[in-house]
Amino acid sequence: MAVPWEDALRDEPAVREAASVAVDAALLEGVLMRTEGQPNASEVVNYAPFTLLPSAVPRALFQQAYAVQQDFNLLVDAISQNKEFLEQTLASTIKVDDFTARLFKIHMQVLEEGLAQPVSLGINRSDYMFDCGQDGAPALRQVEINTIAASFGGLAARMPAVHGRVLKVLGRSEEASCLLPNNPARGLAVGIARAWELYGSPKAVVMFLVEEVQRNIFDQRCVENELWSRDIRVIRRRFRDVFERGSLDAARRLYVDGQEVAVVYYREGYVPKNYDQQNWEARLLLERSRAVKCPDIATQLAGTKKVQQELSRPGTLERLLPGCAQAAARIRATFAGLYSLDMGEEGDRMAAVAIAEPHRFVLKPQREGGGNNLYGEELRQVLEKVKDSPERTSYILMDKIEPQPSMNYLLRAHSPLQMSECISELGIFGVYVRQGKELVMNEAAGHLLRTKAIQHADGGVAAGVAVLDTPYLV
Repeated sequence: MAVPWEDALRDEPAVREAASVAVDAALLEGVLMRTEGQPNASEVVNYAPFTLLPSAVPRALFQQAYAVQQDFNLLVDAISQNKEFLEQTLASTIKVDDFTARLFKIHMQVLEEGLAQPVSLGINRSDYMFDCGQDGAPALRQVEINTIAASFGGLAARMPAVHGRVLKVLGRSEEASCLLPNNPARGLAVGIARAWELYGSPKAVVMFLVEEVQRNIFDQRCVENELWSRDIRVIRRRFRDVFERGSLDAARRLYVDGQEVAVVYYREGYVPKNYDQQNWEARLLLERSRAVKCPDIATQLAGTKKVQQELSRPGTLERLLPGCAQAAARIRATFAGLYSLDMGEEGDRMAAVAIAEPHRFVLKPQREGGGNNLYGEELRQVLEKVKDSPERTSYILMDKIEPQPSMNYLLRAHSPLQMSECISELGIFGVYVRQGKELVMNEAAGHLLRTKAIQHADGGVAAGVAVLDTPYLV
């Protein structure tokens, strides 16, 4: 996928000048992260890593990804309401994966008690790569769908201005004018604001549940500022704060530091290290409350890799989305091959195939946040170790997606300027709000393009591997 400025990449003086302009533009536009040395202080900040130039994305596949996002929103919402599907799908996983098991236990406890809040808010991001396959024609293939703490909607909104400036410096003003506007932060905030309105208490706040280490605070502040501009009060608290100073009244209204909370927006809570015993108790308190949870625990479970694999089975989408055959077909068209490693003949066969041909597959545990998947020799070694054990059911297998690499410069603070062979991943943000059985909002809310050097098999921007990018449609 060629871009019309490939010649500029080989003009070293022009590249050096453009890189200097790019870094200043990123700082001016607010493409910022806190530093590793002071992750909880904003006295010293630096630019978030990004590509020097936009990357080519096939227009038809970009449009396909946007067109299917509302279908994925419907699907995630349907899964979250389907107790039997989650129970059956995760039955083998919760026996061997303690983290998923603890989430599932809270889910069942809340259902038994009865849901306190009929309003559901979903913010997800469906991630894709462009698989060249055997015939070389690129196809849209879903990597995963993130149903909790989907990040970089704020910083992504600032990237078109940065890349537009760089293209103009390189004498590419016409191409700069073709970069698409993109503001996921606004779309996410519209969904949060709608849920806040439906909660029905103008004095109640939106609580961002945040991590102990907050390097990516500016991405979150973009969404936060959109809410403040709508006169919606926002507070930022950690699990620890909820455990120490959170409570429910008789109507299960949630109070933290004496403030009623209308919406809990999770930017934390997606990996085991986010939890100790106190944090699990805080999570249960939040789930039992009347506050709208984004996501509630059922929606978080809907994003597990085991659910992703189960959705690829024939007829599953149709059962979950009755009467929506076209939506099911649009969703299925994005699936890569997905395979179960459950105990039994099917799992035995797939484990043996993957051990024999590890280059064909990705081994995925039930984890979010990047840097968890296994490839190649590492995949083979892990499967050899667990092939006869129920432990293998904590993973799924997926066909390895093979995108066409392109050349770009990846700009990172304190790193040398050098050209890299890169691959990109496109994410589409989705937002939906349901009140009872009525879907009152269902939107695609913007996009995120991340790019990394081909030697890195796994990992996103927060994991320090990928960098922010802007799609240039070709």
